[in-house]
Amino acid sequence: MHNELFTLFGLTVHGYGLMIGLGIAASLMLSSRRARQRGLSEDTVSTMTIIAVLTGYLGSKLLYCLVNFDRLLTDPLSVLGSEGWVVYGGILGGVAGCWLYCRRKGLDFLAWSDLLLPGVALAQGLGRVGCFLAGCCYGRETTSRLGVIFPPGSLAPAGVRLLPTQLFSAAGDLAICLTLLSMEKRNDFRGRTTAMYLLLYSAGRFALEFFRGDFRGSVGALSVSQFISLFVLVWGLCLYRRCGRKAA
Repeated sequence: MHNELFTLFGLTVHGYGLMIGLGIAASLMLSSRRARQRGLSEDTVSTMTIIAVLTGYLGSKLLYCLVNFDRLLTDPLSVLGSEGWVVYGGILGGVAGCWLYCRRKGLDFLAWSDLLLPGVALAQGLGRVGCFLAGCCYGRETTSRLGVIFPPGSLAPAGVRLLPTQLFSAAGDLAICLTLLSMEKRNDFRGRTTAMYLLLYSAGRFALEFFRGDFRGSVGALSVSQFISLFVLVWGLCLYRRCGRKAA
């Protein structure tokens, strides 16, 4: 929970940025290895990773602006600055960017998403560790032994025992990665890994939102992420059923 890790040659290395970078690198390594095993192009993996990072960045910032629209109108620089992201926006933006690339190149999008998504889940898990170091995405106040107290200067309220929802999310994302990799050892069908990622992530995110303590916007009684999770869950169910029927 210390975001400023060390200073090297006058540059401060922040935990959040470091973990995001490690997550992208780990995702690229895992996906490249899987591409070699399937006889697919590692260059395409690298290209799609870059596209996913760029369009994911745009999608994440766009959804953050929408969630904080009132503040965007009154103090735009505070919203458009380096801080402030919404993970679901990043996921949807990355998916959209890769889908457009596959259409342009005539590639099978589901086959490539099946290959890449375990790595995406791995990157998300490492990124959430970065959230813990920075103090963002913090949980509700608690008296449980699981609670942690963030220091002054953190994005989380200092001196208050909070649930470490960042670490819960990191563990869940890593579990999704391992589950997807384990499932592929059995006979599966094209699109199954993609569908299972959508199902597992949306269900886990919906549940985790009940333990979050930071402002995330709301749609009625649900947070924005919970609202989006419902649609992603339906999307995953429909995809699983459709791909399963085609395979049969």
